[in-house]
Amino acid sequence: MILYEDNHLLVVNKPTGLLSQGDITGEKSLFSLAKSYLKEAYKKPGNVYLGLVHRLDRVTSGVVVLAKTSKAARRLVEQFKKKEVVKTYLAVVRGDPPNYGRLEGYLLYDDFRRKVLVFWKPRSGAKEASLEFRVLRKDRGQSLLEVRPLTGRKHQIRALLASAGWPIVGDRRYGLKSGGPILLHAFCIELVHPVRKEKLLFIAPLPGYWPPRLRPEKEG
Repeated sequence: MILYEDNHLLVVNKPTGLLSQGDITGEKSLFSLAKSYLKEAYKKPGNVYLGLVHRLDRVTSGVVVLAKTSKAARRLVEQFKKKEVVKTYLAVVRGDPPNYGRLEGYLLYDDFRRKVLVFWKPRSGAKEASLEFRVLRKDRGQSLLEVRPLTGRKHQIRALLASAGWPIVGDRRYGLKSGGPILLHAFCIELVHPVRKEKLLFIAPLPGYWPPRLRPEKEG
């Protein structure tokens, strides 16, 4: 679903299960579908430029920003590098975390297990990762968290929360083998328009399968 579009940006709400970018499997991806949309919508012959300036895990739903020009892509990448982009996720976890908290760890990707290992002290080859969270609602042993990642590491939200004892519901890779989609959603992103320089806020509505009792009071 398209959330916003102008001459420089295409902002979409990615569904769970869709790759952000194609891989060796040749499956459809958000990137390939977005390029096809631009080609058909604007009847462009030949190749269409599109820049993927950040990604979401395949299982994660939510807002993704794409650049329609190389100038926009360069400037957005720079914003991400300088940590000027604010990303906010919603996650439903099992357990009873404190109302506010910060997690800091060191992540090392294990190719054999295909998952991130978390260490709470520095370790050779591991990269520092951190996030902040606050509890929005609690119900029946589960908690709705608003999560702000402070770094951009692979699987950092899923791995850090699980290692702290609060695995995300539906995350079969990091602790919970229950059925159903993972309850992790990239809810909003704040950035500066790469050309007009105005501040923008994009909000991606929650998927329909999200439990009603664990939705935020205001969703946009």
